[in-house]
Amino acid sequence: MSSPADTVAFIGLGVMGYPMAKNLRKGLDPSKKLLICDVDTAALERFKKETEGQGPVEVVKNGYDAARAADNVITMLPGSGAVKSVYLDPQTGILAGATAAVSSAPKLIMECGTIESDTILTVAKATVEANAATPGVTINFVDAPVSGGPMGAQDGTLTFMAGVSPSASATVFPVVKSYLQHMGNGDGIFLCGDVGAGTAFKIINNYLSAITSLAASEALNIGVKAGLDPKLLTDVINTSGGQCWVTSKSNPVPGVQANVPSSRGYEGGFRIELCAKVLGMGSKLAQDVGARTILDTPTLAAFNEAIADERYQGKDARVVYKWLNESQRNMCTLHRMLLGTFDTFDMTTSSYSFTLLPGSWDEQNGKGCQVEP
Repeated sequence: MSSPADTVAFIGLGVMGYPMAKNLRKGLDPSKKLLICDVDTAALERFKKETEGQGPVEVVKNGYDAARAADNVITMLPGSGAVKSVYLDPQTGILAGATAAVSSAPKLIMECGTIESDTILTVAKATVEANAATPGVTINFVDAPVSGGPMGAQDGTLTFMAGVSPSASATVFPVVKSYLQHMGNGDGIFLCGDVGAGTAFKIINNYLSAITSLAASEALNIGVKAGLDPKLLTDVINTSGGQCWVTSKSNPVPGVQANVPSSRGYEGGFRIELCAKVLGMGSKLAQDVGARTILDTPTLAAFNEAIADERYQGKDARVVYKWLNESQRNMCTLHRMLLGTFDTFDMTTSSYSFTLLPGSWDEQNGKGCQVEP
């Protein structure tokens, strides 16, 4: 029977979590036990079959059981609601299990999803309170969101951005890195600062990635509409000032690059709905810190317009290229945004509200397009 020190738990076997956990099991010493937990029982059974012979794998029913049995618990959860439930539920949560554990060894609990900062800080505060209320218990909560998407998760090349309490980082971060290196590039595991800093780094990265996804798609669509060879255009861009991750690693034009979402019907990548969500998280962070932004407003509007069309729903975010390519040029919508005053961003609906300026119009081709206040 494996001790808690020789046991690792992984909770959340979704699109990202499943390949991450597989790479973790592959990288761990065969003597180490891996506990897995997910609401999808079929995924649990498939995981056990696909990792046979690599070391012991057992299923646990919740975070409480995981934290009692393992000194190291990693989660890859889809949103704030799941994080609060898995970590904070008094009967089934990770913190409850960690404080009830027989072992007196320090516990590492680590969330790797892209979660709202407020939620991460709520869990961090609850961890501090649990430590204070339970003498002899040491629980270290770390936020370590990832970048690299499903392809990076499958290939084990993810980048991790970790937030660790400064008072514990000297001892905790090496342990964090020892597990994350099985799921990502060892040189791409960054200590970003205190708990919550990893999430801030990730949100800012995704903010930029979302905007460049649209910008690259626009540029390549202009080239295709002009009759240019998109592969040659991509080669030129990637050796020039326009190069970015989207053009070089996940090109939005079908057929330009092999084994990327655009070349398989935009399947298997970072869903456009999630891309819009994290862009909204970046906008909220900007509001919270008082940073002025310009490009988030029209970019999110473009994503939402694409998402409203069922042809693009559930697809990789680079499907905005296909949306652009199949759309008619319509300046009025853009002008309604740019001639208005930004008011608020609604996290629930991923939408902005505007106060539009009266009397605005689009004079393209000599035709007026009245914008109502």
